[in-house]
Amino acid sequence: MEPRFDYDRSAPGVYEAMAALDRYLGRCSLDRRLLYLAQLRASQINGCAYCLDMHWKDLRAVGETEQRLYSLDAWRETPYYSPKERAVLAWTEAVTSIAGERVPDRVFAQVRAELEERELCDLTLAVAAINAWNRLSISARLVPGGYTAEPEAS
Repeated sequence: MEPRFDYDRSAPGVYEAMAALDRYLGRCSLDRRLLYLAQLRASQINGCAYCLDMHWKDLRAVGETEQRLYSLDAWRETPYYSPKERAVLAWTEAVTSIAGERVPDRVFAQVRAELEERELCDLTLAVAAINAWNRLSISARLVPGGYTAEPEAS
């Protein structure tokens, strides 16, 4: 597969704008593992190969287990996720697939029981941002495989 075009070369402002979102999210109120789980789940839904590669590697770098990663697409049918993670994943799916059922009140109630309001705001921005990244990456046909995750800081 060949990339269709290069944002960095042709329109560097695109990455600069998205990088500003990522800088904020890098210091937001969400636990890094929760943030990466949400990013990986949205990328699964959207079928973004580049982002799947990236966030799988990010999660492994912060100590996530292969079992939980392999099961993420079927998180409702497994015992591997905490109530907080389940709420984050349900919110991620609802915000990502917004054209269907919108964001149901039952999903809001579930996530609100687990997250403080600031965390919910940060999660919603994170889901919006990864959806934008997915669309940018898929449209340009970015080639997965070259991303290297940063090791977790001690």
